[in-house]
Amino acid sequence: MKQLILIAHNLRSAHNIGSLLRTAEGLAVGKIWLTGYSPYPLRENDDRLPHEARKTDQQIAKTALGAEKLLEWHHEAAIESVLDDLKQQGFVIAALEQAPGSTKLVDFQAPDKLALIVGREVEGLEPEILAECDVVVEIPMLGQKESFNVVQAAAMALYHCRYQS
Repeated sequence: MKQLILIAHNLRSAHNIGSLLRTAEGLAVGKIWLTGYSPYPLRENDDRLPHEARKTDQQIAKTALGAEKLLEWHHEAAIESVLDDLKQQGFVIAALEQAPGSTKLVDFQAPDKLALIVGREVEGLEPEILAECDVVVEIPMLGQKESFNVVQAAAMALYHCRYQS
């Protein structure tokens, strides 16, 4: 089975984080990294203000429906150290983003060890993060809207990577 890791970088919505956790758990993603300012569930020795940590945890739990307790997740403010570690472990780093020179998702052959990065809900991933990626994968839009919600896009990409032959 392919080793899949999901990285959610600089997402603002706790509800999107909860949905990503639930989606990742359902597709047997091995681990999810919540990087940058992405909200994260309550954790042991949490250094956030208690009322803020509880509120964020409740918001995430509303859409995660318990997946936050089943899935291995980690929070790290600096995505660069996460990417460096994953590269050293042999993971291919793929950004899910609309960008020049991107590969259409349908044409993407996922390697056995893949870390998929999704980024900011409106602005997408920062150029310096894209520069650190081995490949940029894009889901072509067929309608008039310019992009999918980050959770729906991640679900499509993870499903494609999990089940392609």
